[in-house]
Amino acid sequence: MTKAEAIALAEYRRAHVPLYNGQKLKLGVFGINCSYGLNISHAPTTYKVTWEHTSEIVKRADAMGFELALPVARWRGFGGTTDFNGESFETYTWAAGLAQATRNIMVAATSHVPTVHPIVAAKQAATIDHISNGRFALNLVMGWFTPEMEMFQGSQRAHDDRYRYGAEWLAIVKRLWTEEEPFDFETADFHIRQAQAHPKPVQKPHPVLINAGHSTAATEFSAREVDFSFVGFDSIEQVRAVAARMRAKARTDYRRDIGVCTSALIVCRETEAEARQVYRSIIEHGDWVAAGNLMKVLGIESQSFNDRIDKHRERIVAGWGTNPIIGTPEQVTAQLAEVSAAGIDGVVFGFLDYNEELKYFDSAVMPLLRQAGLRK
Repeated sequence: MTKAEAIALAEYRRAHVPLYNGQKLKLGVFGINCSYGLNISHAPTTYKVTWEHTSEIVKRADAMGFELALPVARWRGFGGTTDFNGESFETYTWAAGLAQATRNIMVAATSHVPTVHPIVAAKQAATIDHISNGRFALNLVMGWFTPEMEMFQGSQRAHDDRYRYGAEWLAIVKRLWTEEEPFDFETADFHIRQAQAHPKPVQKPHPVLINAGHSTAATEFSAREVDFSFVGFDSIEQVRAVAARMRAKARTDYRRDIGVCTSALIVCRETEAEARQVYRSIIEHGDWVAAGNLMKVLGIESQSFNDRIDKHRERIVAGWGTNPIIGTPEQVTAQLAEVSAAGIDGVVFGFLDYNEELKYFDSAVMPLLRQAGLRK
């Protein structure tokens, strides 16, 4: 194969990755591998963490044409009466199972980089990419929840040092995905001799990479290293500014393009009053002890949400800090149109009851998204 043919093949394979398809607004499901999903609440729901239930959610999203199933990596819960996210499926094996069970949707693993050696991660990712025929994405997390990191290595790195370590970790992974010859890699943290990995991933130059975070170090890492940055937002004006800033940094500093996505808790019902009643029920049934434990860690250690904690306490309980989109099918469509117009490429959704609400979303909202030109 000539170099030109290899480049053309790489472009072909990336062009056929679901997150690079022609849909104006990409859609996904988020947090469907952990107990209580995105809601720190005892509000009534059929959602539960079993393989049968969570795989049914992803297969339903696949049938609806969604582009991404994005899990949350969790190693312990947050206490309280819910022990929020205390039950969870490990995300590489979860993605491998779903890769076999789905046809079109991208399946992601969310990887805390300090918890897995880069050689193991590279091999796992390549394997899932082959199982899925090029539908795998890797969501990189630097390890922000100190009690989890202490389970693995007994200590937590300083915030910015996590991103330095993550950049070295990813450099090893990328080389394993792309280089044919064995290589050495020597730093203070890694002492690798003659590293190699075969087969290479199906996607070229490598599987889709994702990162989320608002800190200066996270923004720098995303602009330099990944394909899609996931950002939160307080308002349309704010998310427009964040998306523009992220794209400008990637283009100006690193001469590359980056996609920008966000997340949202969807509460959609036939009437606005009913939708708001459901949202209020999530709040009223909230586990404020678990939410307080989560807010403490986010405020002190993550540095991604410092300015949002006090202002959005309810959003932590209802949607894990994601932006709520509440209302009728028409109102939900209008809000998603605003998000798209603000420069957002895709939205991953949380629901109170994923399986049941996806059915309604499919029948009531998807046709309106097509009418609005957000979906084909």
